[in-house]
Amino acid sequence: MVVFLYQQITSDRPTWRDVPQIVGMGEVVPEPTKSATTTSYGPEQTSSKNLGGWDPMPSFRPGRPKPPGSNYTRTLVMPRMSDENVDWVYKEIPAINKAIYVADDPSAPLHPPKNKGHEVMTYLTYIIDNYDALPDVSIFMHAHRYSWHNNDLHHHDAAEMIKMLSSERVQRQGYMNMRCHWNPGCPEWIHPGVMEEDINKEEETMIARSWSELFPHEPIPRVLAVPCCAQFALSRDRIRTIPLSTFNFYRNWLLKTELNDYISGRIWEYLWQFVFTGQSSVCPTQHACYCDGYGICFDGEADFDKWFEIRYNREQLLGHLAEWRAKATAIEDAKDEGRLDEAAELEVPELGKDAQLEKEIEDLTWELSHRRDMAVERGRDPRVRALHSGREWKDGDGY
Repeated sequence: MVVFLYQQITSDRPTWRDVPQIVGMGEVVPEPTKSATTTSYGPEQTSSKNLGGWDPMPSFRPGRPKPPGSNYTRTLVMPRMSDENVDWVYKEIPAINKAIYVADDPSAPLHPPKNKGHEVMTYLTYIIDNYDALPDVSIFMHAHRYSWHNNDLHHHDAAEMIKMLSSERVQRQGYMNMRCHWNPGCPEWIHPGVMEEDINKEEETMIARSWSELFPHEPIPRVLAVPCCAQFALSRDRIRTIPLSTFNFYRNWLLKTELNDYISGRIWEYLWQFVFTGQSSVCPTQHACYCDGYGICFDGEADFDKWFEIRYNREQLLGHLAEWRAKATAIEDAKDEGRLDEAAELEVPELGKDAQLEKEIEDLTWELSHRRDMAVERGRDPRVRALHSGREWKDGDGY
């Protein structure tokens, strides 16, 4: 029955890739285009001059993980408002070191100098305050546990993402965006040169000017792209590749800019990857991000895509079931209220269709869970994780 369902949907309806993706809590975002552009600016393109405390672009190099079986020190960096509850952090990940800043409370033990720029001010403040005493891995996350912009295969749960994050991948990469899904943000999202405002990215027309102020010796890129939304992990070495004076320069810019809290924060969502990699676009393949970054390894990209196709199919069936129930409820309500003539004119849902839909949904729900479990089991093999990330692996290597 499940196979028959796939055939019906893939032949008579668009696939999950052919429609706007409805992610997480239900926000609709545009479907990405098919090509990506990655631009890297090396130190040879920068001037040695120091402008207002700004330092030239460093030369980023891959890091090296510790020997297999080693422990990594990890700190969760999180801004929150005074009315936000973050008890989930202490309950779900009690062992991790925590640097939780209260953005709007100057009397809190940890707080930024000003509540401006959303999470940016807190992230920069943490780096400045701890530059000489950083852990192996710093994880920068928002305060809400469940959100559409958390990973689908982690049930949109930030706690799952943090617990499953590979410290080894962070060490190798230096910078890792916590979100694996491209949409929104990749492969092409922000075009700094545009003049016409897009309601979905209001910050876009402001970026060129901000770029010239923050990176005065770097040419403005044609495209800025990274999976949204300013949640990432950094190695100690990658942070310290950049001088402390540069982070102070960035924070001073944020304190002094005339841009408001919202726009300045949105601008920085698409600058972090450049700050920590020197690349304007950082869009790793989604299945490799899940596999090497979190140990959820499907059997290649086609198998990864199949999981999302099945989920799309299930969502379609859930919609049909909701429609069936709405028709049945309308008839019952009309009868109960004595509106018999109206009840007689209402569309009668197909008898037994609800049970059929429920069974098909149950089958697909099991299929999704089973495929994910297999992917997690597959991801326990470090060789598989290396294969899907395109890196070499030899006996004795860890993750």
